[in-house]
Amino acid sequence: MSRGRECIIAMSQLIQRLVIDHLHIVGDIFDRGPGPHKIMDKLMSYHSVDIQWGNHDVLWMGAAAGQPGCIANVIRICARYGNLDILEDGYGINLLPLATFALNTYSDDPCTCFKLKGSNELNQYEVEVNLKMHKAISIIQFKAEGQLIKAHPEYHMEHRNLLHRIDYEHGTITLDMPDEKGNLTPHTYTLLDNNFPTIDPKDPYAYTPIEADIMDRLSKAFLNCEKLQQHVRFLLAKGSLYKIYNGNLLYHGCIPLNPDGTFQEVEINGSYFHGRALYDVLESYIRKAFMGVSDREKRLGRDIMWYIWLNKDSPLFGKDKMATFERYFLAEKETHAEKKNPYYKYLENETVVNHILTEFGLPETGSHIINGHVPVRSKNGESPVKCGGKILVIDGGFSKAYQKETGIAGYTLTYNSYGLILSALEPFESTEAAIEREIDIHSDSVIVRHADRRKLVGDTDTGAVLREKIADLEQLLMAYHSGLLVERYVKN
Repeated sequence: MSRGRECIIAMSQLIQRLVIDHLHIVGDIFDRGPGPHKIMDKLMSYHSVDIQWGNHDVLWMGAAAGQPGCIANVIRICARYGNLDILEDGYGINLLPLATFALNTYSDDPCTCFKLKGSNELNQYEVEVNLKMHKAISIIQFKAEGQLIKAHPEYHMEHRNLLHRIDYEHGTITLDMPDEKGNLTPHTYTLLDNNFPTIDPKDPYAYTPIEADIMDRLSKAFLNCEKLQQHVRFLLAKGSLYKIYNGNLLYHGCIPLNPDGTFQEVEINGSYFHGRALYDVLESYIRKAFMGVSDREKRLGRDIMWYIWLNKDSPLFGKDKMATFERYFLAEKETHAEKKNPYYKYLENETVVNHILTEFGLPETGSHIINGHVPVRSKNGESPVKCGGKILVIDGGFSKAYQKETGIAGYTLTYNSYGLILSALEPFESTEAAIEREIDIHSDSVIVRHADRRKLVGDTDTGAVLREKIADLEQLLMAYHSGLLVERYVKN
């Protein structure tokens, strides 16, 4: 009787193992809740899994490689959601130098622009420390990114360097904003916060000596974090930017398109790529960051991961800008706008969707695109099924922070011999609530596609591999019977 709990857990795990042959994770394990390190540990023990990296996953990979822009963004996002314990307790990264610097620098600053998002269990003192650390790392981030933009003019991000556009005396900033005709014209806005003690207006992107020391310490901490490095090695081994599996194309973000629906040419380190080739070259640079033969290759790979995180041409981002600065410091909503890539306008256009499938070597009939990244707002009536079932957008807000926007707790897509089944999950309150009210995780399922004939193992990619192995064994057997393969004599 005392082993009842263990027996139930073991039986449940056995059923799960028998039911789920293979698991696909379509991106963004990180930055979507308080326990990504626990999720990674669980995935590493899973029997069969692959991962299509999301922009947040690539961000953490860049941080693990020591890229300063990625490190600053990772810490800022953890601070924004009250999840700094992920770094301190989950990965053992020492944030004390940053906390000390923040408390000293912003001791009398309420840091009201840096309020936490989502729910958290921090006490009042912890909240105050979090706010100051949040502001301190944000300013460091803007400096780190400014240095990167200057070092990489080929990224075409000069317009995102904003610190030199601030009038520090009057507390304003001048931005180029589109008018009714789309032409850019200067607009001056009043900042919500004008306390910048660490910024030199004559050289706004330069670190102070203390900031430089903090970033050096943080870089070493991320590089030497054994658990994080272990998780990143797993992401590299089991992950990729896209996956073709059983006639399905899986990726996290979008295929960059021009306004007319054609593939957009994107410059990567002096050469131009589009479609599948763009994904392939970006993935090669990510891997070079960890396995490159030269320091230059590794550096370019590290910086490309920051590029993938927020560049307008990145297939994992898919917006014209990441308006981090504007959301913190400006009240005007028009400055917060992040315009999506034309890809999202063509999700219901079968001609464009077929062009994407063909680009990745898939037939137009019977193939599907499994798409993550942008949450589907189910509560507003939006459907995750696009283009007659050819595209399935399965990001529905599994993270608690997104559930108010989406109205659900994400989607699970099941592919079995009968077809494709999409399940919308209701938010799970707690184990106690489920027991007390006799409810479990509830889901509404929709059959996206029903097979006219049940698929057999032989119809899958695994079946193709098995047929090749069987053919090899048959050839060996024929060679043996015909005498071409001579039996090896082994002396007793």
